[in-house]
This record gives sequence, structure tokens and C-alpha cells, in this order.
Amino acid sequence: MYICNGVIPTLVGSRVKLCAMTTEHASALYQIWSHPEVTRWLGVPALSSIEETEQLIAFLSQMAQEEDSLRWSIVGPGGEVIGSCGYNYWQLQGAYRGEIGCDLAPALWGLGYMKEALGLVLNFGFNRMGLNRIEALCHPDNNRAERLVQTLGFQKEGILRQYRQTPSGFQDVTLHALLRGEWQ
Repeated sequence: MYICNGVIPTLVGSRVKLCAMTTEHASALYQIWSHPEVTRWLGVPALSSIEETEQLIAFLSQMAQEEDSLRWSIVGPGGEVIGSCGYNYWQLQGAYRGEIGCDLAPALWGLGYMKEALGLVLNFGFNRMGLNRIEALCHPDNNRAERLVQTLGFQKEGILRQYRQTPSGFQDVTLHALLRGEWQ
């Protein structure tokens, strides 16, 4: 439905472009997905090789083809891959909601790239996918992520206790949500 003839749509902003992940992005994504400042908030072990990154890209691409998930590479103004973002899942029957996730190279944190990228993702979700509610789950100590989703208009709804299992044990998350009627 959202992928036309096997093609993940490209979304273009003023400074970033969201495009389908490819193995050509593996080296850049490996640098991000294995970086301790990024993996700290993901709750998963750092990737150990570019080959493992290529396998994850293939898995995410397959999930997109099956419309179980949809993740884009974020391409910066210089044409380099600087992160990824997208929908971890969505549910249309009865709920019309989805959950977003994102990661960005730490050297670019605080420069507005992720805000722009997630704006494209939210617009796609509300206007192309027909979602009514989009959720973001944040680690309770990740103040940067909390500020980001709040600047996009998300409302903090509460804490989901021991919601995720991580290598260090069960982890709480804060639940933030944005409704279609609240999106500008």
C-alpha cells in the first residue's frame, strides 16, 4: 500500500532526504549503529561488523516490502548518510496508529536534521498512511529525544514500566503521542 511496485518512496526536505536503505549505506550506518552514544539509547548491542549491518539492512528492507515496518536512510546536505528513521510498526485496522524510531550520527546532534527528517516521516504517516496517532517511545534518561519529540508537538502520556527487554535487563520507556489533529 505504501510501497509502490517494491519501491520505498523518497521524501525530500530542505536539508535532508529520506531514501530506501541499501547496502551502499552499510558503512555509514555501521558507524552510527555501533557508536556507544547511539546504542546506549537503543537498548540493543552494538553491531559488530559492516556485514552484520548489511544483514540488518536486508532484514529492514524485507520488513518494508511486507509492510511490517518502514525505515529510511537519512541523507544529509552533502549527500552522506547521517542516520535512519521511520516506522517501527503501524496498525490500521481499528487503531490507525504507528510508532516512530530514529538514530543520528552524534556529531550532528542538535543541528535540526532529525527534527526535519521526523517532520517528513510524520507528514507521510498522517497524509499518506492515514494514521490518526503516532507514538514515540524514549528511554526515560534520554532528555535529548524527549525534547525532540516535544518540539514536534508530541505529548508525554506516561511511563511504560519494564516495557523493553535489553541486554542489561528490563527497561522503562516514556510514551509520547501526536494526534493527526495536533499536527501542523
